[in-house]
Amino acid sequence: MNKQPKIGLLPLYLQLYDNTFPDLRNEFEPFMQTILDGLTEDGIEVVRAEICRLQPEFQHAIRFFEQTDVDLIVTLHLAYSLSLEAVDTLAASSKPILMLDTTMDYDFGMNVDPKRILFNHGIHGVQDLACMLRRRSVPFFIVSGHVVESNVLKRAANFARAAYAARVFKETKILRIGESFHGMGDFHVTNHALAERFGITVHEKTPDCLADAIRSLTAEVIENEIRRDRENYEVDLCEETHRRSVRVGLGLRKVLEEGDYNALSVNFLAFDTSEGLVDTVPFLEISKAMARGLGYAGEGDVLTAALVAALNGAFGRTTFTEIFCPDWKGGTVFLSHMGEINPRVAANKPRLCEKDFPWTKSNNPAVIVCAPASGPATFVNLAPGPDDTFRLIIAPVVVEEDTINPAMRDTVRGWFCPPCSLEEFLEEYALAGGTHHSALLLGNQVEALTAFADFIGIECHRIPAKFI
Repeated sequence: MNKQPKIGLLPLYLQLYDNTFPDLRNEFEPFMQTILDGLTEDGIEVVRAEICRLQPEFQHAIRFFEQTDVDLIVTLHLAYSLSLEAVDTLAASSKPILMLDTTMDYDFGMNVDPKRILFNHGIHGVQDLACMLRRRSVPFFIVSGHVVESNVLKRAANFARAAYAARVFKETKILRIGESFHGMGDFHVTNHALAERFGITVHEKTPDCLADAIRSLTAEVIENEIRRDRENYEVDLCEETHRRSVRVGLGLRKVLEEGDYNALSVNFLAFDTSEGLVDTVPFLEISKAMARGLGYAGEGDVLTAALVAALNGAFGRTTFTEIFCPDWKGGTVFLSHMGEINPRVAANKPRLCEKDFPWTKSNNPAVIVCAPASGPATFVNLAPGPDDTFRLIIAPVVVEEDTINPAMRDTVRGWFCPPCSLEEFLEEYALAGGTHHSALLLGNQVEALTAFADFIGIECHRIPAKFI
């Protein structure tokens, strides 16, 4: 799998112009380089096809994109281009399509030089091809705007991330430690259904699977990890709890790496002993795993773990979370979970503390606690429906400032303001079938996640983006 989103940039042109103005195409090179540079600076790998005019050239370009394993084809009309030269080849490709509708000149008002028409009229080529793609029932997305004086390249980059997220999701390999939490029905989907519908693989193991990995750890490796923790977090716990959690956590890390897993889910009830090598729940390493880009969800929820893996791997700064309490007075939603949060979403330096653990005989674990950074974010839920159907529920939200109660600072926490009244949000979310496990992605990515749902072939339900 690619390590970052990769697009194939497909420049479209007209042979008539080459016949009449053979040097004209050279004038578009700086324009294309601006696009390539802008996308590259935004973390997108770009492979560019040669300028295409005729069907054989389009066929060669699409083969090139398939060989280089791009996530998304991005069309760029340099000028008008005949749709019938391109549409069959695009329709035959399995790659998703984004049309980048942009031009060289920002100002094309009443005082424009007529010579600039040749450099800025790709828009009707866009319309020709868009119409034909629709007539062939070929799905596509489009972003429009000036190449520099708009956010069109940022939007294109986010569509590339959505396509990459879809690939990550479909190739997710999940480690589940312990069974799915007995009685929790909303997120439960059979491993067979996940494999058949999406290609997701789930391996189920018990906590004992960590023992050999823990046994192989050296004192130096453990000490180095403790030192890094003291650099990265405000450490406020006893040495014994810290060392115990690091030891078990590094065992989990080794199992994840050796198994090439990009997601995990843990049922904390499976960790039920205070003796032996696996004597605490590895909450600390779970949070660190999310910081490294892995997916996670609690209680054996592999469905949400796959969602978090896709979003975290493509967009970053994504955490597993759960709606816990309504703040009726303030009109906000309180988020939390037992001891898991991606520290990369934190507003400030996270704390590392000991958590009381009365649920099993396991020793108290070390946990990372923090609140997500305030500002725009996207609340995302992957909800199973009837007959193994699925729905992506997304809502643009605003994360509020952190708690003002010092007693809350040892808790995984966060508040967000929904895109409508709290009552309307909770009602619509429940009617849409949302589960009690979700993901929180920093930044407003509603547009890109709408595309992500399309790329993985499921319905998307957007809770209205009307802020109050």
